[in-house]
Amino acid sequence: MKNITFSQATLEAMEEEMNRDPSVFVMGEDIARQGGIFGQFKGLPEKFGCDRVKDTPISETAIIGASVGAALAGMRPVADMHFADFIGVCMDEVFNQMAKVHYMFGGQKSVPVVLRAPDGIVNQAAAQHSQCIEAWFAHIPGVKVVIPSNAADAKGLLKSAIRDENPVIYFEHKGLFPMKGDVPEGEHLVEIGKARIDREGKDLTLVSWSMMMHHATKAADKLATEGISVELIDLRSISPLDKETILASVAKTGRLCVAHEAVKQGGVGGEIVALAAEEGLEYLDAPVVRVGAPFCPVPFARPLEQAYRVTADTIYNAVKKIL
Repeated sequence: MKNITFSQATLEAMEEEMNRDPSVFVMGEDIARQGGIFGQFKGLPEKFGCDRVKDTPISETAIIGASVGAALAGMRPVADMHFADFIGVCMDEVFNQMAKVHYMFGGQKSVPVVLRAPDGIVNQAAAQHSQCIEAWFAHIPGVKVVIPSNAADAKGLLKSAIRDENPVIYFEHKGLFPMKGDVPEGEHLVEIGKARIDREGKDLTLVSWSMMMHHATKAADKLATEGISVELIDLRSISPLDKETILASVAKTGRLCVAHEAVKQGGVGGEIVALAAEEGLEYLDAPVVRVGAPFCPVPFARPLEQAYRVTADTIYNAVKKIL
């Protein structure tokens, strides 16, 4: 094991995959010149040259359009979005082209594109640079959606995404980049579509992902001091969804809470609750609770931003209501 930051873990994944497969390359704004806005590509131009680490114009449409074309021509592009919020600019390329080409070509061509999308609230980045939008893409057949919460999964999921024959949207919370964690040395892959049971419990199932896992862990720790045993699940993959792990846990505990940073309305939490209602209703001993952000753009003003955030206390209070 080595103890490195989330950002360093993704950089290791990129280096290893670019060394392993010459068809892998990365493109985006300020990738070669700056090493990425969060330094997550730093050093790659020196190692692989600007033919494989490409700076692009400020055009998300061009970035994803070129990535789809390169993938169809046999390459494995990794496209950086700077901020996940900017995917709105290139939505046609994402959900009408990238997601559908394999199906519409009758499986004759694959589109192995990885779209890296830094998301989430950081200090006063305001409404256009702070959103968690994973639920948009969970609704689109043809793309996979992964969202790690720690350095080990960041590396393992990125490597798996690059090797996947399908387009993968890789959400990486901006607040996680400096966080350190233990990462296995050598080959490390994390299966896409497989959740991780972070801790075993018997009183309640708490499902979360990305940065919110760290708040969920703090809530579970606080509940443990009161004798409440929480089974904590890190979803890791939004689409495909690990239904089996979720349902098995709910069957064990009889209670379910889902917590995410994204707006509560229309969030992935609603899909998990629907799953529990449709396929696990007989397991439930109490109403299911969702925890999410208010139906409002992320505020800029610091006091309003703090009030907007979902925290460990928000999750703790929600769990106490169920119990």
